[in-house]
Amino acid sequence: MTKPEIAERVLRYVVENIVDEPTGIQIEMIEEGDAAATAEVRTAKGDMGRVIGRRGRTARSIRTVISAAGEEEGFDVRVEFLD
Repeated sequence: MTKPEIAERVLRYVVENIVDEPTGIQIEMIEEGDAAATAEVRTAKGDMGRVIGRRGRTARSIRTVISAAGEEEGFDVRVEFLD
């Protein structure tokens, strides 16, 4: 099975529209078995706070949307936000 391409594109689109510096975004999809993957998201310095949001609300919302996008492709996708 291939990696969850739609989930990765949706994740990139969402994060690009939140941050001040979209060129500083790095997303790496790591496959974990047949139908699971982890998306590691890195942003430019200072943008991670915008992606996480107050009390983690934005990050939680992003995880929910990406999980749903992954399910459409038959993947269980987790999102990790890394500094």
